[in-house]
Amino acid sequence: MNYLAHAYLSFSQPEVLVGNIISDYIKGKKQFDYSLAIQKGIRLHRAIDIFTDSHLTTKEASQYLKPAVGAYSGAFIDIAFDHFLANDTSIFNQNHSLAHFAEETYAILEKFEPCFPEGFKMRFPSMKHHNWLFNYKYREGIKNSFESLSRRATYLTSSDKCFQLFESHYEILNTCYNIFFPELLEFVLKYDANTYTKS
Repeated sequence: MNYLAHAYLSFSQPEVLVGNIISDYIKGKKQFDYSLAIQKGIRLHRAIDIFTDSHLTTKEASQYLKPAVGAYSGAFIDIAFDHFLANDTSIFNQNHSLAHFAEETYAILEKFEPCFPEGFKMRFPSMKHHNWLFNYKYREGIKNSFESLSRRATYLTSSDKCFQLFESHYEILNTCYNIFFPELLEFVLKYDANTYTKS
């Protein structure tokens, strides 16, 4: 999953959130440089990724984008699912708005900036300035995220065709998200039940 899902699945636990968000930038034994709570977030992130990558529904969803981006289709689906999460009214609604959640997440992360790994330290100002977490709600935000991933990916020069496939298969991809995300949520709650609980 992408940033929004990892943030949400940290359930407002500050150090777990930090570890969950920076995990991709932590290699090998570097995780042990962090507090035990941040280490739990790092491990949670990796467990989420393993669950996601092995799930039959995400594999199915990836096939719809594979003609455009090949082996990177899973990474693009992660972004697409953040869009559907941002628009999931069972999670983000009048009582728990996406805008408030995004601001709260940035505020928590800011407190830990001194311990960010270099890669995320460079990305965080852009994340906050352009409000990535909130803008996943909009198709334009997803298009921008697709373009950003395409620039960083080896062998990809454009995400235009991928975005077109996302648009043309929008409803079925949304259905895939609706099947997958409740199962991921259940997995996370069971996985870390002894560490924190969903409020």
